Amino acid sequence: MMSTSKSKSIVEDDSEKEEFEHFDDFTLASSWERFISEIEAVCRQWLADGPKNLLVKSAVLMDPLKDLYKVKSEFKYAKKSYCMEYFFATSTKGKVADWDQKLHDLQLSFGVKEFVVIAPQSASGVVLDAPEASKLLSAVAIALSNCSCMWPAFVPVHDPSRKAYIGIQNMGTVFTRRFEADRLGSQVPIKLMHLEGLYELFVSKFAYTAVDWSMHHFEVHFKMKLTYRTPMYDDEDELQEPDTEITGSSKNPESATHGKTQWDDGCPWSKWYSAEDPVKGFELLTIWSEITAESSLDMAELENASPLEADKWFISPCFSQNFGISDGSTIGFASQLRILVKALEMSMEAKFIEDFVSVENSGPENLKSSAVVPPPTVLDRVLKDLFHEVMEAKPGSSLGEHKSSRSIKGAPLASLFAQFCLHALWFGNCSIRAIAVLWIEFVREVRWCWEESQPLPRMTANDTIDLSTCLINQKLHMLAICIDKKHQEDKGHHVDRHDSMTAHDQEDIQIPKDFSASHGASEDFGSKHDRSGSAGVVGSMMLLKSCKIMHAPIIQDPPPMTEDMHEERLRAAEALGDSFDHLTKLENIEVLFYAAFLIFSCIKAKIRKELNMSAFKAANPEAVFEDFIRWHSPKDWENDEHEEIGVSQSSAMEVSKVKWPPRGRLSERMSDSGNSWRKIWNETLALSASEQKPLLDPNREGEKVLHYLETLKPYQLLEQMVYTAFRAAADTLNQTSFGELKQMTTKMGQLYITLASTLKYLQSHNRASDSDVIEDLQRLCTTFEHIEKLILLASSLHSKFLQSPRLEEAIFSDCYNFYAPSMGTGYAQSDNKKEFDKKQQVMQRDRNLILNMFTPPTANQSWRKALSMGNLLKGHEPILREIIFSKRDRVSGSYYAASTPQLAQQDIETYRMYVCGTSNDLKVSLAVTSFD
Repeated sequence: MMSTSKSKSIVEDDSEKEEFEHFDDFTLASSWERFISEIEAVCRQWLADGPKNLLVKSAVLMDPLKDLYKVKSEFKYAKKSYCMEYFFATSTKGKVADWDQKLHDLQLSFGVKEFVVIAPQSASGVVLDAPEASKLLSAVAIALSNCSCMWPAFVPVHDPSRKAYIGIQNMGTVFTRRFEADRLGSQVPIKLMHLEGLYELFVSKFAYTAVDWSMHHFEVHFKMKLTYRTPMYDDEDELQEPDTEITGSSKNPESATHGKTQWDDGCPWSKWYSAEDPVKGFELLTIWSEITAESSLDMAELENASPLEADKWFISPCFSQNFGISDGSTIGFASQLRILVKALEMSMEAKFIEDFVSVENSGPENLKSSAVVPPPTVLDRVLKDLFHEVMEAKPGSSLGEHKSSRSIKGAPLASLFAQFCLHALWFGNCSIRAIAVLWIEFVREVRWCWEESQPLPRMTANDTIDLSTCLINQKLHMLAICIDKKHQEDKGHHVDRHDSMTAHDQEDIQIPKDFSASHGASEDFGSKHDRSGSAGVVGSMMLLKSCKIMHAPIIQDPPPMTEDMHEERLRAAEALGDSFDHLTKLENIEVLFYAAFLIFSCIKAKIRKELNMSAFKAANPEAVFEDFIRWHSPKDWENDEHEEIGVSQSSAMEVSKVKWPPRGRLSERMSDSGNSWRKIWNETLALSASEQKPLLDPNREGEKVLHYLETLKPYQLLEQMVYTAFRAAADTLNQTSFGELKQMTTKMGQLYITLASTLKYLQSHNRASDSDVIEDLQRLCTTFEHIEKLILLASSLHSKFLQSPRLEEAIFSDCYNFYAPSMGTGYAQSDNKKEFDKKQQVMQRDRNLILNMFTPPTANQSWRKALSMGNLLKGHEPILREIIFSKRDRVSGSYYAASTPQLAQQDIETYRMYVCGTSNDLKVSLAVTSFD
């Protein structure tokens, strides 16, 4: 019985305890209260995290606002979805950024630095219903107040085009700021287009009648920023162009423009194309710092003030629409190089260049190019420029060449082939068919020069062929040499340039008398009896048998050789050395043909050796084989004496004590009984260089060059054209004058290094994987386009800021840092939704330079000019006027200051109005601080 009652009491106690622990929270009974609670929870979390943790978690950069980020959270209330965003800055250091920086619209309108925006997730993104907007703002305000957070909160209202907001900010227990912004997007009343009318609008917010204005003393603080834009290029103002010949391509520069002046007329690329000026104009910001105004009369005076009186000037460039976009749409060297690379790809499938000329030729369909070949008049103009209107620069000069240019195996800019490649880029828009037609005519003109013994234009006739250039350029150089030799022979003016040692020079050689007496030398020692072709004595060396002074012979210069000729000689030397008898036993026809070629190469080497011996014999009639070896190959003469004494090293008395001849011997190689050198020596006649047959046969070598040019395979031609076109285009751009812009100098150096390394790799691996070769070249075109755009920008800025290198360098550096990282990626500026907003401050000394950019409005511009807003700059009204009016009140000693100690002895901005507008668009934002 007792146990039953005890159990009952325990059960009763548990039920009482359960009823006590359970309670209902009636503060969250409604959905609106739960909505406030959800907002409050999110705000508390954001406060607890702080900016640093938010950056790590989910903050998103508000590009292009470099230091403004946002986080967001979503809510549901009354079957509607809302999104609340918290915006915070990372580098304001407690202050709102100045006007020269890019600010968020709400930061600029209300002077806040961090804020919250809540809006419905709808197509418009605004609250159209006024009661809903008030309720939504109240919910956020209560949530922030519960968190003791003083972030201002905003709700977008009305139509989206009005960019209207209402907002509220709790500033402790006493002050509350309310915000309101709206926009008039139609014709602005004339009164509000002037400073006096805007001043009266602001004063009306706290002084309701004109009597209040006259009886009370108001100090209104005033800031103003005016934005001007230099006259932009106007298509309607362009002079009409006369008709030009149809060239088969609308992009062809052969159709020159007349009757107007282009910005780049003096630039090095202007011969090939006219570029769009990347800098269309400039925006000038003139800023008046804080001024105190006491009446509307002060505003009238400010409206008539000149922008030259502004405290600060800032300038930023206005770019053309295509600048910064690397998609191949801009016409320039890069765009044509892309087409040339496509032509290279097509050339891999044909064996003869003539296959591309006629569309009736049989073959794959992709070889039948549909490109239109320019008419004969255009072809004649190109050939005339190549072969007749030669540049004033000295042929073969290094005009425009960078120090790294020679590392690209192309052709020098001023050379004939380089100019051909540049013309080909624009001829018929660089189609493979147009290139074939131009090349065939080019070779015909080269043959005409050869047959008529006319100097080959743009090519030098010196005997040194630059092997660092492409093979076509080397062949043309060889042909120029052959034409020069042939011309001399045809004119009968062959000059004996080998016998340069005159009789007077030989008589100047003085021989000590005691020397000949002590050695029993003949009386004609040192005379020029039977001697010819001497270039002078060989130091102190004397002939072994006759004791006469050794003379160095004038020998024929080695014949000029192209790269392929050097390779042929190298292969011959490696295969045979000095002996080639075993090749005559070969039976295979192809091997015999190659063997015959190698034999011919060795024969030419043997002939050259014979000619040297023959010239030595002519210069030293009494010489022996050992004398020739001592002069020609000193390493094959083993001398027992430490020093060979001669007339130039000893006096006659000292020489008389020396035994003659000096003791020495031939090397083992030369003393061999079967040595071919001694055999050649014994069979060679004494002939001076002028009497010998020339090593270079100009007729044979000239015809070989023409055969090479006429039978060149399409891929071999296009490959060398690609390398030369890249080099010539880079050298052309390198002539651009852009002052001392270090970034551009570095970029040009990097371009040459990239071109050299990439093209060198492709030359060594060509045709290994054709698709990879084309892809690498296409990427190279993108890199080239990047540099080309920067070159145009640098040139444009340099021409506009010749009198201010500091400003030029600063603006270019800003542009370079903004555009350069993304140009080479191929992404368009519009895709990233980026806008260049960097501004440079203009020093007082540079203001006149900027002022000169504002030319007086033309008659065509004047009739389109809107109603004047005042503050004209050389007849130009501002495109945008921004004004901040503010009124401050001191709270010191008041009840409110006593209840809020942190505000004691401070000025509170009780009224603030931001005005932004033009003649047809006016936005007004008002912030009012109230004492609640």
